Amino acid sequence: MRIATRGSALARWQSVAVAGRLGSLDAALDCELLVVETTGDRRTDLPITEIGGQGVFVKEVQAAVLDGRAELAVHSAKDLPSLPTPGLVVAAYPERADPRDALVGTDLRGLGTGATVATGSVRRRAQLAAARPDLRLVELRGNIATRLQRVPPGGAIVVAVAGVARLGLADRVSEILDPGVMLPQVGQGALAVECRSDDRGTAELLAAIDDQVVRAEVDAERAFLACLGGGCDLPAGALARATAADLEIEALVAFPGAAPRRAKRRGPVADGEALGRALAAELLGGQR
Repeated sequence: MRIATRGSALARWQSVAVAGRLGSLDAALDCELLVVETTGDRRTDLPITEIGGQGVFVKEVQAAVLDGRAELAVHSAKDLPSLPTPGLVVAAYPERADPRDALVGTDLRGLGTGATVATGSVRRRAQLAAARPDLRLVELRGNIATRLQRVPPGGAIVVAVAGVARLGLADRVSEILDPGVMLPQVGQGALAVECRSDDRGTAELLAAIDDQVVRAEVDAERAFLACLGGGCDLPAGALARATAADLEIEALVAFPGAAPRRAKRRGPVADGEALGRALAAELLGGQR
């Protein structure tokens, strides 16, 4: 079973974890990684919005599955385009790690007036600017190891809790940001495993590691983003929490010159995607 993946330490960790899950189902299954370089990995000198925005970390990996070089691909769910990719299906969302964001360096209250916070995410910048308008927000790109080396003196960088935890670096976190301050990116903390839509054998195998609660949450969040029409270049975030009975989703969008707008909905799990779309319509309210 060939698994297409990005080459970063985190991407490899995620793919090895999925391989381990599959191996536990079938001891005879032999998995190997096919490392693929993406546009986002090559162009670390430019902001994501200038090199294509959504999809810059997955398109080449997806191509490896579509052209038969690999049977499946493992992604950070937050990197997936909000609309399905023709010829592919997300066959599994394994269990989800902590979806929240965190500061490395100095915590939010400890940041002095005018302190520097580095992040390449427009979503994070919009929410930080709303919480602390005095901060100096600067661009930051690179893998987790690179970013951890660039913590500004007296300042901080913003990271996903899941990423640093998976790499055994959770001790670097100064503060985990409450979703009331920082709503995460759609799908953050979750893994998305894709295979070809016509590959029934691989899809059936992956179904065994699919977490239905995580799928309900991520599907609701992705429905919000798809209806919003946004991606990495739009300051938007969402977080859904599902149980066996119901689902609550909170979402945010920021438009130029305005404070981020938030809204929340709750309903049956089966209505999760409809709840996400309704939130998008509510937050767009008059903006289009």
